Amino acid sequence: MKLPQERWTAPPVFDCALPPRQASAREGHVDLAGTRIFYWDTGGAGEPIVLMHPATGSAHMWLYQQPVFANAGYRVIGWSRRGHRGSDPVDPAAPGSAVQDLVSLLDHLKIASAHLVASAAGGAISFDAALAYPDRVRSLVISSSVGGAQDADYLAASARIRPMGFDGWPSEFRELGPSYRAGDPDGVARWLALEHGAVTGHRLGQKVLCHVTFAALEALTMPVLLMTGDADLWMPPVFTRRYARHIPQAQLVIIPECGHALYWEAPALFNGEVLRFLGQKPGPLAP
Repeated sequence: MKLPQERWTAPPVFDCALPPRQASAREGHVDLAGTRIFYWDTGGAGEPIVLMHPATGSAHMWLYQQPVFANAGYRVIGWSRRGHRGSDPVDPAAPGSAVQDLVSLLDHLKIASAHLVASAAGGAISFDAALAYPDRVRSLVISSSVGGAQDADYLAASARIRPMGFDGWPSEFRELGPSYRAGDPDGVARWLALEHGAVTGHRLGQKVLCHVTFAALEALTMPVLLMTGDADLWMPPVFTRRYARHIPQAQLVIIPECGHALYWEAPALFNGEVLRFLGQKPGPLAP
């Protein structure tokens, strides 16, 4: 087990910046067996980045990332998992797999492999995808994610840090750090508007393809960037370090004064770390 090397960024500046103008993107649906999945795609010949949204989000949450990554030369794709804005709800009789839905989306877009950039629940699905389909995943960015590891001691520790009733607390308290809530109330309101419209149907019950454990993650061969905020109530740095110890090519970045939604609270830092990480891995797409 390796000792993780971590880097702390400077604190973010909560400057109440509005989301930038979005890049041109085509919207569509992938028709699966009995259901439809919504996506948007900026297109182009750049390496593809697929954005994996949190449980409180959808394809529409990435306002601060879409134009920045597109302007950096990447083909950027956002999608909504079943039960989230634009996609059909989960059918309890045929829930399918979020990873299989992702692969179907890649097939539909004729993408052989992609970088996955994930927040929170999107990170657990990304780890599942990387284990089940390693040839389809060029690299992973896992931000603020409990990660899906099923090790008993980790699950117990994760439950221990959150009191009874935590899931019923206001979403902005659970997801956004106190510095951001104090420093950018208009941004909190914009996030809440997107969050309130993100879950549009039954979203639970999809199957995982792999039994994710820390031992299983030791087999990952693609580069992995792990990020969290030091005010994250779900995923404090001590948990992210444990993931980093078990992932061979993991880099670990901690952003001060931020909670569970780094992509929204500190987009300049988040975007910069993602682009810096991806810039270390140039090369052609898999055929």
